[in-house]
Amino acid sequence: MASAITPRQNPIALGLPRGGVVIAAEVATYLSCPLDVILVRKIGLPSHPELAIGAIGEGGTQFYDRPLIRRLGLRPEDLDAATRVAENELLERRTRYRSVLEPLALAGRNVLVIDDGIATGSTAHAALLVARTAGVASVTLAAPVGPRSLPSELLALTDEVVVLSTPQNFSSVGAWYDDFGSVTSERVLKILGTEVQRRRDSAR
Repeated sequence: MASAITPRQNPIALGLPRGGVVIAAEVATYLSCPLDVILVRKIGLPSHPELAIGAIGEGGTQFYDRPLIRRLGLRPEDLDAATRVAENELLERRTRYRSVLEPLALAGRNVLVIDDGIATGSTAHAALLVARTAGVASVTLAAPVGPRSLPSELLALTDEVVVLSTPQNFSSVGAWYDDFGSVTSERVLKILGTEVQRRRDSAR
């Protein structure tokens, strides 16, 4: 994995809500490039919602961790119910965030898909599918921390992967932050509002 972002020409920084938007905003400022959100939502295990068994993204993209689902013995009706919960949450995010920031056209662009960390890779996988479906020229997956190896199916969707820290004993993203408090939607909306103003200023 690369140790630093080497931006391709004319990139767009796409943050995964919510924590990824905070990281993407810093990257966008550093690279002087546009910021946008890429709307995805993990599908949580019904009995343990923080455990991702898949993810969905805008445009109808879906990813399911089939080996994990088989190991857990989930019934189809359980998976359907968990997916419906994720779909409702995704719709809520789309309504909230797109009321502030209009989406950028991604076709033919070089994009950076950015999260605050990679754990199972489910939400990253869904985000990469969204980007590929949009017809991007290239996609770089970037995060501050993650495991030393990623699934081959995930890597196949990227042109480059940038994970700054890959601890040998990686177990969870939050364990490698001094403060991994929840990022609120209000903070995301504030960041998006700042991006709206930046777009207006650059258009003058």
